[in-house]
Amino acid sequence: MALKTDPFLLEVLRYAFDTIAEEITLTIVRTAYSQIVRDSLDFSTALCDAQGKTLAQGVCTPMHLGAFHDALQAMRAKVGDDIHPGDVFVMNDPYAAAGQHLPDIYVVQPIFYRDTLRGWSANLAHHSDVGGIVAGSNALGAREIWQEGLRIPVLKLIDRGRKNETLWEMIALNVRTPDMVLGDLQAQIAACEIGARGLVKLYERYGVELLEQAMADLNAYALRLAKAEISDIPDGVYRFTDHIDGIGDDPEPVVLNVAVTIEGDRAIVDWAGSSPQVEGGINSTFPFTKACAFAAIRSLMAADVPNCHGFTEAIEVRAEEGSVVRPVSPGPCGARGITGYRMIDCLFGALAQATPGKVTADGSGGSTLPTISGMHDGKLFVFCETAMGTWGASRDHDGQEGVPHIGANQSNVPIEMIENTYPLRIERYEFVRDTGGAGRMRGGMAIRREYRLLANSADLNVRSDKRAFPPHGLEGGTDGNPSSNRVIGEGRDDLLPVLLASPAPMRGGEVFSHIMPSGGGFGPAFERDPARVLKDVTLDKVSRKGAEEQYGVILDETVDGLSVNYEETRRRRAS
Repeated sequence: MALKTDPFLLEVLRYAFDTIAEEITLTIVRTAYSQIVRDSLDFSTALCDAQGKTLAQGVCTPMHLGAFHDALQAMRAKVGDDIHPGDVFVMNDPYAAAGQHLPDIYVVQPIFYRDTLRGWSANLAHHSDVGGIVAGSNALGAREIWQEGLRIPVLKLIDRGRKNETLWEMIALNVRTPDMVLGDLQAQIAACEIGARGLVKLYERYGVELLEQAMADLNAYALRLAKAEISDIPDGVYRFTDHIDGIGDDPEPVVLNVAVTIEGDRAIVDWAGSSPQVEGGINSTFPFTKACAFAAIRSLMAADVPNCHGFTEAIEVRAEEGSVVRPVSPGPCGARGITGYRMIDCLFGALAQATPGKVTADGSGGSTLPTISGMHDGKLFVFCETAMGTWGASRDHDGQEGVPHIGANQSNVPIEMIENTYPLRIERYEFVRDTGGAGRMRGGMAIRREYRLLANSADLNVRSDKRAFPPHGLEGGTDGNPSSNRVIGEGRDDLLPVLLASPAPMRGGEVFSHIMPSGGGFGPAFERDPARVLKDVTLDKVSRKGAEEQYGVILDETVDGLSVNYEETRRRRAS
C-alpha cells in the first residue's frame, strides 16, 4: 500500500513522536521518588494513537514496550465510552488488565483535541513495593497471585480532574513504602501530562487529517520494513531449548522450548513444549512473552525500523495456555522478569542458526534483583535494584562488560545513592578475573557486588539465574562462569539458591556477596590472537595461569614486562 504522507514529512513526524515519548521518559527520571525507577530506570513510556497502537516508545525497557498495545486494548474494552478530559487510568493486574506483574503499574491518560479522543500518553513503572508476602513484591515462592500484592484492575486514578481519594488511600495502606509508591505515581501522572501536551501541539501545528494519516502511514512503513528484514532470513524452522535453574533449595529446572518459523516475510515464534506454569512467581504473562519476542527479533533488524506497533504485526507469537510462558489465573508472576530474559536468550539461540554472526554468545541473563528489607532507626526500609552485567562475545568483538541485557535498558544503582539512603555499605564492586568464556573472542567478565548490612537484621530476597545452566558459548567458544549468591559473616558462609523460595535472614555486619554469570566465548579459544591474550593479562582480565590453561598462551617475564613466547605457545596449542 502506497503511503499518502510526504516521506520527508513522515520522517519529521516520526521523530516528533519519538521526542514526545522521550519527554515522558525524562519527566519520570527527574521526578520519581524510588531508586528502582529513578536510578535503575525500571520503567517504560509510550505515545499511542486513539486505537491504542503505539506510535513511539521511550528508550527504556524493551520487554515492557511491546506490551503497551495489549494493555491499552484491555483498558479500552473495559472503560468503553467512559473516557473524558482530565481522566487518568491505572492498572497492574495480569489477568484483569493484561498487566505484566503487580509491581509494574500502568498509568494512562487520554489525549483530547477539539473534544475528540486523539491518542494516549502512557507509561508503566516498577514500584518499590505493592504488598504481598515478600518486601519488594517479587515473591519467588508465591503459589498464587493473591500472595504477590495489591491487584489493580482498570480504574480511574483521576476522574475528570478529581483524584480518586478512595483508591489513593487503598494503595497507600497496602504497600510497605507508601511515600515512594505515591510519589512515583505522581511522577507517572506528570509525565503523562507532558506527553499529552506534546501531541496536542502537533495537532495544532499540522491538523487532524494530516497527522492521523501520518500515524497510519508510520505503522504501515514500520510493517513494510520489518517484512523486508524478515524476508532476508532464510525460510525454515529454527529450534532451541534453554532452562531456568528452578526455585528454592531443591530446584526443578524449568524448560523453555522455542521454534522460530520464517515463512517469507512473516515470523512465527512458538513456545510449544515449554514447562507448564509453576507454583512460583516466575510465570511470564502472555503480553510480556510477546514483548520479549518482539524485542529479540527487532534487535536483529539492520534497517532503522520505527519503534511503533506496525513492526510487531509481522511477528506472531504462540504459547500454550497454562504454560510458564502463558499462565492462567491464579498463576503467580511477580518475578517473571527472569523468564523474560531467558526467553530472549533462548530466541537468540534459535536465531543464531538462522543469522550466523548476527547474534552474540549467551550473556549474564539479565538483571539480578536483590531485595534487602528491614527496620533501621525505627523506620522500614526496602532496598531493591536491577543489577546488570555482561554480554557474550560476538564474531567480531569480545563480550561487553558493565552493560544491560538487551531486554532491559536499565542501570545499576550508584554506590553513593545506596549508601546515602539505606543501612548498607557496598564492600566490593568489581570485575572477576578469569571468568569470561574463552574463545577466539572472549566473553565478558563476571561482576561481583557485595552489600554489607549495617542494620541489626534484615531479610534478603534474591532473583538470579544461570548456575546449573551457565551462559553458552557459540561456534566452539566455551561457556561462561555460573552465578553465585553467598551470605558471609562471623561463623557463616552460606551458599544460597539462585531463586530463593523465601527470604533469607541476615544479621548486622553480614555481607551478601553476588557474582553474576559471565559471558560465553565465540569461536575456539586456541584461535585467539596471543597479543590479545597478553593485553587481557596486562589489564588483569586474565591471569597468567588462565592464559596458559584457557588459551594455550605462554608468557615470559622480560625487562620490559610480560611478552608472548610464540614458540612455546605454538607447541602448547599443538599439544
